[in-house]
Amino acid sequence: MKKSQTSKPKRITQSKWEFIKQHRMLYYMLFPGLILTLVFKYFPMYGILLAFKDYNPLRGIMGSEWVGVENFVQFIDSPNFSMLLENTLKISIYGLILGFFPPILLALSLNHLISTKWKKRFQLILYAPNFISLVIVVGMLFMFLAADGPINGFIETITGSRITFMTDPNYFRTLYILSGIWQGMGWASVLYTATLANVSQDLIDAAHMDGANILYRIWYIDLPALRPIMVIQFILSVGGIMNVGYEKAFLMQTSMNLPVSEIISTYVYKVGLQMGDYGYSTAVGLFNTVINVILLLAVNMIANKVNNDDAAL
Repeated sequence: MKKSQTSKPKRITQSKWEFIKQHRMLYYMLFPGLILTLVFKYFPMYGILLAFKDYNPLRGIMGSEWVGVENFVQFIDSPNFSMLLENTLKISIYGLILGFFPPILLALSLNHLISTKWKKRFQLILYAPNFISLVIVVGMLFMFLAADGPINGFIETITGSRITFMTDPNYFRTLYILSGIWQGMGWASVLYTATLANVSQDLIDAAHMDGANILYRIWYIDLPALRPIMVIQFILSVGGIMNVGYEKAFLMQTSMNLPVSEIISTYVYKVGLQMGDYGYSTAVGLFNTVINVILLLAVNMIANKVNNDDAAL
């Protein structure tokens, strides 16, 4: 009896090594990606120690004085904390709500275009903005929405007055979110378009035979096919809800709209790279990351529960 128990793990170990040996070329192909991930994703985590240090470049990370959570307390107690958190959350949440459905609607519209030729043309036109640099996009905003720009010229002919779009704080979030939707909507619809292309043709033919119109086909065929991708995309979007890229917000900032355009990422950039307070800026960035992880885990748990409940039904 004991002999059979000891031989069983050996057989399992041998079978695993045989499997690895048989597919060794796949493991060789895995090594470059694994090494790059370790070098550029995991090794830099050593720098997180800066968040708990009063960093002195001359002493290095390990030689700098340990201050514990003092940097975090300083950020939370600072007068800028509520403003930074509010601005970041508003831009992220509004962007998520307003920007989540346009790619889906675009994919559904392209999927039901009869002409394949026009479908490809529309896709090319709609995907192109994604490859425009953020610097160019913001430059276009400043050019078209300037006080003496073409849009203000049109507004003046109707109302007799001009609007300071780029300096008025009331327009910053609207311009930031809408320009982001315009730039990324086409590219974000690629995944949904590819999913709809794999829908069974038998279901579509059956719907045609039953006399289902476009709305019924979308509701009963297309949306159920898109649902798993929509859930994954939503989880990923919520997981990055605090990661508002600093580049665009920084480029759109002016002295007049700063109360609504200053977000956590631009604050980290200014405090860390411009002012040289690396420990404090690392603590702010780590605080931001921890909130993202908590939101990601919470939404993932909710999505799994919803999927399990639907499966049970």
